[in-house]
Amino acid sequence: MKITTQLDVSVVAVDLDDEVTIMLDLEAPAVDADQRRPPASLEIVLDRSGSMSGAPLEGAKDALIALVRRLEPTDNFGLVTFDDTAQVVVPAGPISDREEVIAQISRVTAGGTTDLGAGLFRGLRELKRIAHSGGTLLVVSDGHVNAGLHDVIDFVRVAEKAHSGGIVISTLGYGEHYDETLLTAIARSGSGNHVFASDPDAAGAAIAGEAAGLLAKTLQAVTLTLVLRPAVQMVRLYNDLPGHALPDGRIMIEIGDLYAAEKRRLLLKLKVPAMSDLGAAEVATLELEYIELPRLIQHIAKLLVSVNIVPGTDAARRLVHPAVESEKLFQEAQNAKKLASEAFERDEVGSARALLVEAKSHLNRALSLVPDEAAGGFEREIAFVDQMTGLASERSAQYMSKLSRSSYHQMNRKRGRMDDSGGGETGAA
Repeated sequence: MKITTQLDVSVVAVDLDDEVTIMLDLEAPAVDADQRRPPASLEIVLDRSGSMSGAPLEGAKDALIALVRRLEPTDNFGLVTFDDTAQVVVPAGPISDREEVIAQISRVTAGGTTDLGAGLFRGLRELKRIAHSGGTLLVVSDGHVNAGLHDVIDFVRVAEKAHSGGIVISTLGYGEHYDETLLTAIARSGSGNHVFASDPDAAGAAIAGEAAGLLAKTLQAVTLTLVLRPAVQMVRLYNDLPGHALPDGRIMIEIGDLYAAEKRRLLLKLKVPAMSDLGAAEVATLELEYIELPRLIQHIAKLLVSVNIVPGTDAARRLVHPAVESEKLFQEAQNAKKLASEAFERDEVGSARALLVEAKSHLNRALSLVPDEAAGGFEREIAFVDQMTGLASERSAQYMSKLSRSSYHQMNRKRGRMDDSGGGETGAA
């Protein structure tokens, strides 16, 4: 894996407290053409409640059939559906009889209420039964939970426990009436992806995209552990990733799995205490731990983060690195986008539009700092925010909440993965 770091400032004034922002860029290795891909394990948990009747359910079934045709016979696949109860439609295991699996998917029909908890628990049990080195579970739902487990925190605990056992949970929100707060929380805690699809075509593209990432995975269980020097504190992790304070004072951040040649970018701010000795001073160590596929080789990479302590007159002339400063502004824009999503969810459209204007302001400032060759991603994000601002007067607040939340997920939690897309709805123009 390629790993690079950059600080916003490399010098700190002697005897003064200061803050330093670290930008960490990761790039997964490409697929080795000479090595056979290990069997993948994918469990689908599909909402078949009454609201999925018609085009939504038929579109999801078509996408799953296309997925099954793409998998190898040695890959593990399973399907659990749920309405007021959970049903195992395709027992998890190798695809020994592809046409029978397709026939089982085709026979799924719409049912009653929405007990997502029942489907999630049953899907996890199926996946754990056959996946001994981790797997992926994809939840597809179009509604709010109205039976069984309800509280977001309970779903978060289930997802966290599953991820601790090597299972990644992703979510696909279908249509305008699902609970985006719940589905994004499950995906965050399960170190997976969350996407929004408003129609069958977008849902098909989302399912295909999740499968593509699974089949091209080259790094698994990537974690970043931050070892801080005495009195140094982490002020902020800009990316909304699961983090844990370890008993020895270290901070562990869950990055998740990376597919071939995938890029990720993290941004974190440290508070550096006043130091009286001039010269180089270590402030932290970054420890990256991951498993390389398909050989299942465990790697640990350590990077020292240091600053140079200089007289105050020298520090006053320091320059802020434009790439790091522009990324800080980019992430401030993402935070405004998330707040806009929450305002749309409360049907406060005026407040949401104002937050989108704020996001664009941050992005314009970021664009002014980057060289021409790096401007494309910022320009696409500005265009997307403009598009959302225009759509806010045409589409429902529910649609806008889901569109902005999905875009936030892609550009904050998965920053680097989809920089060319502009974020938002999968399959959207």
